[in-house]
Amino acid sequence: MSTSSDHYLTQADACARQAAEATLDNVRERCLRAEKSWRDMADRQLRAETMRVKLAAEKAQRDPIEG
Repeated sequence: MSTSSDHYLTQADACARQAAEATLDNVRERCLRAEKSWRDMADRQLRAETMRVKLAAEKAQRDPIEG
């Protein structure tokens, strides 16, 4: 199952909200670390999605019959 970058960004936003609402420093820091990790995963997924589209377009251009 492939996870979309939207899922990762949704999780990152949730962590950012939790960090803003946290009253304990360690909880806030944990939420901020988690937010960064989710955003990093979203960035990687976006790069992969972009590369997949680019490669598919290049393949279709090279051999439009097989596409």
